[in-house]
Amino acid sequence: MIKADNLSMVYGKDFKAVDGLSFEIKPGEIVGFAGPNGAGKTTVIKMLTGILKPTQGSAMINGYDIVKEPLKAKESFAYVADNPDILLQLTGIEYINYIANLYKVPVNQRQERVYELAERFGIKESLGIPMREYSHGMRQKTMVIAALIHNPPAWILDEPMTGLDPTAAYELKQMMKEHAAKGNAVLFSTHVLEVAEKLCDRIMIIDHGKNLYQGTVEDLEAQHPGKDLEAVFIEMISGSTSEKAESVKD
Repeated sequence: MIKADNLSMVYGKDFKAVDGLSFEIKPGEIVGFAGPNGAGKTTVIKMLTGILKPTQGSAMINGYDIVKEPLKAKESFAYVADNPDILLQLTGIEYINYIANLYKVPVNQRQERVYELAERFGIKESLGIPMREYSHGMRQKTMVIAALIHNPPAWILDEPMTGLDPTAAYELKQMMKEHAAKGNAVLFSTHVLEVAEKLCDRIMIIDHGKNLYQGTVEDLEAQHPGKDLEAVFIEMISGSTSEKAESVKD
């Protein structure tokens, strides 16, 4: 449902932000995407969603190539960016309706969907207020509601829980589980490894734009007996940084 084949992004003459990354997320899967700051996670997500054109490789969403069939591909996913500070002059409901109009969501369907999601996130009474008056968490909730308004099969979420209060974070995790249980796919980046450990069917770890691990948390921990996911992650990243330093030195 979400597929990357040899994705690469080169800035300038030779800086590889993403270096030949391939993965596949199947229907019914929740996959966590982890790595340190600057690892290339957001760049990968921007290539998957059509914001950036890959220097090399391809990205497919629900069978559609994001470069060759961008409209079909974009109709097939929900995208939550890592920055919720967008169109802040609009009220929450104006922004949601703006996104719903782009996706041609019928008015009766969007009203039901907005009511359900706003109720779950606890912001139903705030949707008439300009988003510039919102806290970071309220803006994030509004972005999530707008992204999910057309109920697409694939969700691509970049640090979606940043700024969310515990209740809202819990609801979003439940939504991910419900979405995957219906045969859909979820990819989300996160720095909170405990969330990935408890929520994900699989986890991907990258550093310096390169794949370090793809598989289940259980298999990864089995390869490093006596260590939890956080300890394994730090060990992998430390090793990757050392290899990068040696490569630059050479």
